[in-house]
Amino acid sequence: MIYKCFVIDDDVTIAETTAEYFNMFDIQTAYATSYDDAIDFLEENEVSLILLDVNLGDKSGFELCKRVRKEYDMPILFISARKSDDDILTALNIGGDDYISKPFTLNILLAKVKAILKRYEKAAEAAKTASAVLLSGNKNDLTEDGKISITDDIFLDKDTHKLVNGKENINLKVMEYKMLLYLLENKGRVVTKDELLKVVWEDEFIGEGTLAVHARHLREKLEDNPKEPKILKTIWGVGYMVE
Repeated sequence: MIYKCFVIDDDVTIAETTAEYFNMFDIQTAYATSYDDAIDFLEENEVSLILLDVNLGDKSGFELCKRVRKEYDMPILFISARKSDDDILTALNIGGDDYISKPFTLNILLAKVKAILKRYEKAAEAAKTASAVLLSGNKNDLTEDGKISITDDIFLDKDTHKLVNGKENINLKVMEYKMLLYLLENKGRVVTKDELLKVVWEDEFIGEGTLAVHARHLREKLEDNPKEPKILKTIWGVGYMVE
C-alpha cells in the first residue's frame, strides 16, 4: 500500500494517536512501535515521509535512519524528547531532514508534515522537468544511454536519480539530486546561495546551513577526498560551482 506518512515511535499512545489524527485530515498514515516492525513495514509498503523517534526500546532511531537511508529516499523527521545539540546534529548529519522536540501539538506537526510533503512533491516534479531541459539542451554532457557525465568515471542517471560510479549506484536524496542537477546545468558558473535557495529549494528563508549540509553529503558521494573537493567547489561567501 501507499502511505503519505509513517510514524515510528515506541510509545504506542503517541504513535497511534498521531496516526489517527493525520488520517482524519486525509494524510494516510500508518505506525510501528519497534525497529524490526518498521523495517518489515517499509519492505512491503511505499511511504512518502517518516516521523521517527530517537528512542526505540533496545534500539535507536539513529540506527534505523542510517539503514533506511541506504535503501530509501524520503524525508525523515525526528521526533524526540531529547533536546541536546549533539542529538540534533547527529540526526541531521545521518540523513534526517528536521528535528522536532517533544512535546508537540498535533495540529502544528500536521502543518509541518503537509508543508514538507508539498515541497518534496514539487521538488520531484521540478527535477523531472529539469532533466527534460538538460536532455534537450546539453547533449554534449550526455552519454549514449542518457546519463549525465560529471567526470570520466562518474555519471548522474536522470532516470533513477542515482550517481553511477563504475559499477556502484549511489542513492541521492531528492534535494541532493535537484541541487546537483542544477549545478550541472550551470557547469562552470558560480551559482549563488540565494539562487539555490530560490530556484532549487523554492524557499529563500531556509538557512544556508541546509545548503552546506547537502553540499557536504554530495561531496561524500562524488569526491575521492571530500575535504579537498575537485568537482563540487565552494566559492566562499558566494555559493557553489561544478567545474
